[in-house]
Amino acid sequence: MLIVSQSETKKNIFMERGGILAGWNPWHGCHQISEGCRHCYVFRMDGRYGRLPDTVRKNREFDLPIQKNRNGAYKIPSGEVVYTCFTSDFFLEDADPWRADAWQMIARRQDLHFFMITKRIHRFEQCVPSDWGTGYPNVTVCCTVENQDRADFRLPIYRNMPIRHKQLVCSPLLGPINLSAYLGEWVDQLTVGGESGSEARVCSYEWVLDLRRQCMLRGIPFHFMQTGAYFEKDGRVYHIPRRFQHSQAKRAKLDYL
Repeated sequence: MLIVSQSETKKNIFMERGGILAGWNPWHGCHQISEGCRHCYVFRMDGRYGRLPDTVRKNREFDLPIQKNRNGAYKIPSGEVVYTCFTSDFFLEDADPWRADAWQMIARRQDLHFFMITKRIHRFEQCVPSDWGTGYPNVTVCCTVENQDRADFRLPIYRNMPIRHKQLVCSPLLGPINLSAYLGEWVDQLTVGGESGSEARVCSYEWVLDLRRQCMLRGIPFHFMQTGAYFEKDGRVYHIPRRFQHSQAKRAKLDYL
């Protein structure tokens, strides 16, 4: 079982556990579709540099997985986990004309593992290639849910999709979430994290503990990724600088399995 997860900036903790990580953004830009998108880091970064974040464009490094060095070796060597499309959404409507070529590269590089996160699981079936079958063995499709409303909408869809490797991400965690109707052996891991940024919403320690408890009851690996900028515990809200949000979560020692 591949254990991988995301941070608020979709950075991968696989490296923290000794793995190798590469990034591949075949396209850039997105459209906000739910509460978890409100303070998206991509929108913040694009705004800082005067770019329009909702203008979706194909990147120059679109074919990175099959690019080779002068010596003929792939630029992304065999065995790496490739964090895919973390400045957009792989199932974004605007990317429909380009996705088939992206899938072909993913199928070609069976020696890599592609990890992607989506809020658009409702578009999954219309976006997979004809040879997808029960899922490519080298692809993890992760579904993110930030509150109960999105969990109740996305997870009944996600649970039934033909995907070999599935992970849930509750980040940014915006409220208590009851996942008891959905958790099962089909979930490889649940990752939880608070929201970062100057306008971040509060994440409660109790919400995190409750999700951990739900995972422990089902024997599902749990990872507390980051506290977020504002973290509530025992009735007090703490402001936690960005550089400490991961380390403070790690110090809580809540990871399970």
